[in-house]
Amino acid sequence: MTEKIKIQEVLVVEGKDDTVNLRRFYDVDTYETRGSAINDEDLERIEKLNNLRGVIVFTDPDYNGERIRKKIMTAVPTAKHAFLNRGEAMPKSKTKGRSLGVEHASFDDLQKALSGVLGNYDDENHFDISKSDLMRFGLLMGADSRKRREYLGEKLRIGYSNGKQLLKRLELFGITKAEVEEVMEGYKMKEEKDNGI
Repeated sequence: MTEKIKIQEVLVVEGKDDTVNLRRFYDVDTYETRGSAINDEDLERIEKLNNLRGVIVFTDPDYNGERIRKKIMTAVPTAKHAFLNRGEAMPKSKTKGRSLGVEHASFDDLQKALSGVLGNYDDENHFDISKSDLMRFGLLMGADSRKRREYLGEKLRIGYSNGKQLLKRLELFGITKAEVEEVMEGYKMKEEKDNGI
């Protein structure tokens, strides 16, 4: 058996199946929120763990996972976040049901999500994206804005954000205008290719 990769931070996951899957590959401690039932005590504990060792929020890429993530973001703004894309969190076999989850992810997908862990961004002054930039990139108020935001969230591995949340999420992860521009350039090329232009 090859040596498991040690993770210093505590991973915040939703349930024991997530822990089991992670421990197949990593020497890691997890904090389970028991699904979407996250309360003030959980948030206090997560904050304590974050102060001691750092935490990485690694919830499922679905509605409940996002809800938990948002609560933790508000209570523990310095927590780090790892994201799986929806396709990476799907059950590989039909017998596992339809739920998306960290428990279904392969080692490669877990590695991609965790190696891309983006810490929090403290320096306010370097954030250079405005609402008008987002409109120019078609991420707000356009016919296909939702599709564009989904693409952006997937490529930057920061998860999906609605129009209201996008600016905040980009700032949280210290994403630059140049990075957004690059991703949206890729989107434009993909669209042209898909439409045979």
